[in-house]
Amino acid sequence: MKTLFKVVALLLSLQVSAQVNMTVQLPPTGVMQKAQLWNLLLVSASQTNTQVRIALRVTDAKTNQPVFTGLSRVITLNKGAKQVQAADVTPVTYEYLRPVADRSPNGLLTAGAYLACYSVMLEKGDISSVAAEDCLPFSVEPVSPPLLNSPANQSTEESLLPQFTWLPPAPVNIFNDLNYEMLIVEVRKGQSAIEAIQQNIPVFRALHVKSPFVNYPLSATTLDTAKNYAWMVTANNGNQFSAQTDIWTFRVKGASPVKTAITGNPYVQLRRELDGELISCPGTLKVAYNNMMTDTIAAYEVISLDDQQRVLIKNTLKLTPGTNFIEIPLSGRKDLGEGKQYLFRLSNSRREYWQLKFVYTMSL
Repeated sequence: MKTLFKVVALLLSLQVSAQVNMTVQLPPTGVMQKAQLWNLLLVSASQTNTQVRIALRVTDAKTNQPVFTGLSRVITLNKGAKQVQAADVTPVTYEYLRPVADRSPNGLLTAGAYLACYSVMLEKGDISSVAAEDCLPFSVEPVSPPLLNSPANQSTEESLLPQFTWLPPAPVNIFNDLNYEMLIVEVRKGQSAIEAIQQNIPVFRALHVKSPFVNYPLSATTLDTAKNYAWMVTANNGNQFSAQTDIWTFRVKGASPVKTAITGNPYVQLRRELDGELISCPGTLKVAYNNMMTDTIAAYEVISLDDQQRVLIKNTLKLTPGTNFIEIPLSGRKDLGEGKQYLFRLSNSRREYWQLKFVYTMSL
């Protein structure tokens, strides 16, 4: 008897489910408002009016973590098809399961890949039963990806430390954690720029960049004037990929070194900003530093610009208030090469770098 009752209940459940069909009408990709999630087509085969609610659950397709849920008001279905839009389900009861979710009813969904799962709930008094279910993947992507700006494609940069800039993706307000990854690779002979990006080890990579520009750092691998380079930028929302730029190429020319022989006044003033000037230094490096911080001690380094920015000398020196005339003996050091380029930099208590570039020579 119990078995017969279960079979009858199952048949009745299947009959109810067959009474309502649902078709979800979502664009597969693009910018999307939360209200667009409620574009549905419901078809009722019942001869009488049917009361239903629609339950929505949106999850992150990459992590499978829930983002938010929504439950509509009761909707009355007549026999036949009914086009459902946001106005038909309002007010919607939302539950937000991730802090970054936009809580505005008509707000834009943040960039990412999602899975929207719908359930049509048949309402009879205090009893609810599932009449139809469907899940549909969709992606929220910017209308315009980030666009490279400078260096221009196939250009030659004067500086060995170029600045890279780009335009943000649009619209920006679909991102709650917009950050960029910038990649530079060498383009080898016979390679296209795309092949180089896909196959070669990066010369430089900047991760989680918040601003649409990167200054090539002095600590990175020195760009070779004889090589061709490709670069691109990827826009991410948090840790999730969103869009990427085209791939551009560039070369570096490097400013012609201006060698200054140390004669007459032998002390060269340290500066915070570097340019193309190189000081010819035989034996002893002589620099002047204005100690405005009244520090009593400072750290300094000598870095090879021709050998992967390797630190060759690291030490401290005593300072007095005002202008200090500093001498760093370099004669006899086997790790310094004739005609090689080096960077001397001094760090004060404010963590500022005061520096200059020089060429080591045995004699003038």
